[in-house]
Amino acid sequence: MFFLYNVLIIIAKWVLSLVAFFIPKIRLFVNGRKTVFSTLQEKIQQGDKTIWFHAASLGEYEQGLPVMEKVRAMHPGHKIVLTFFSPSGYEVRKNATTADVIVYLPMDTLANAKKFLSIVKPEKVFFIKYEFWPNYLNELKKTDAKVYLISGFFRKDQVFFKWYGGFYRKALKTFNHFFVQYESSKVLLQGIGFNNVTISGDTRYDRVSEILERDNTLPFIEKFKNDTTTVVFGSSWPKDETMFVDFINTAVNTKFIIAPHTTGEDHINDIKNSLTGKVVLFSEKEGKNLAEYDVLIINTVGILTKIYSYADVAYVGGGFGTAGLHNILEPAAFGVPIIIGPNHQKFPEAVALVNMGGCIAVKNKEEMNDALSSLVYNDDVRYETGHVAGTFVSMNRGAVNIILKNID
Repeated sequence: MFFLYNVLIIIAKWVLSLVAFFIPKIRLFVNGRKTVFSTLQEKIQQGDKTIWFHAASLGEYEQGLPVMEKVRAMHPGHKIVLTFFSPSGYEVRKNATTADVIVYLPMDTLANAKKFLSIVKPEKVFFIKYEFWPNYLNELKKTDAKVYLISGFFRKDQVFFKWYGGFYRKALKTFNHFFVQYESSKVLLQGIGFNNVTISGDTRYDRVSEILERDNTLPFIEKFKNDTTTVVFGSSWPKDETMFVDFINTAVNTKFIIAPHTTGEDHINDIKNSLTGKVVLFSEKEGKNLAEYDVLIINTVGILTKIYSYADVAYVGGGFGTAGLHNILEPAAFGVPIIIGPNHQKFPEAVALVNMGGCIAVKNKEEMNDALSSLVYNDDVRYETGHVAGTFVSMNRGAVNIILKNID
């Protein structure tokens, strides 16, 4: 099976090179890896001490960030090397100051794994949530590096727990310790012979809690809000938008902020044309009396977290499609009541918050209107639901301290 895996990786590498001519995101994936080794050789000198963090994408980076920051403070003489698998992580955070070296992770061939580790020579390695690359793990096993999984999440349908997953189970032996989010993951690992497991919880709760300590002021949002009940639709997709646009068009004494997942001109115009109220775009806000507008469309990226601090109600997108639910913990950290779509079962934090009553899951436009009406026009319901959301985040903090206390 391991031989077959290596053959498939090589085939995938060539296929991706061909597909890159036609798909921009794949082109970033392929071209971004062409300079990885030269970048590593330029930024890591002989004798440098390093610690390596790997994140699949942006979400995993956010999970690992609070640990990365603490580890960096604990090891000021080390260089932090951060790798990403996906362009959606690397392209957004390639200029971040949280690490000394930020690159794509080369494809998991044996040659790449050997070359990468011969340059980086990490003393500690942190994989975030998942991304188990057998060649990298097997080569790490030959070094003195301490290897950890943080915010780990395992499911019984993963290859480790199948009869044919022996080579993957063998690769897991590289890990010195697994820090997992849930009891179910611990049980699964123990079922295949791994007892070096600690239930630490999800580091994202620590991450979003830190947001409360930062300056989240956005003066233009204050001017737009103008002490009016405000609903924020965050990371919305077209399917989400068709569900809530009717409510926006009929609501009274309410302001709306739409921060769509994609900010292309055509998509922004589609949203704007579907609205009957007075609409202003983020890019057009200068020189305008924002208090006069009903809807503000954010056609930029990077400020949604701060915008949530002004929300009275938040709808978090992705739950009506298949791309995946976006981050509900950011608005929850601010004590904002949340509405989501029906496709959220693969997100344990969403399931838990729905069960607790801090989040409302809706299946269609009628349920969306009912949920928005309840939260917008009933102060008691809004305050109680938001209080549950904020408490939910607060009670789940502490994963970072558990991890730091248990690493060598």
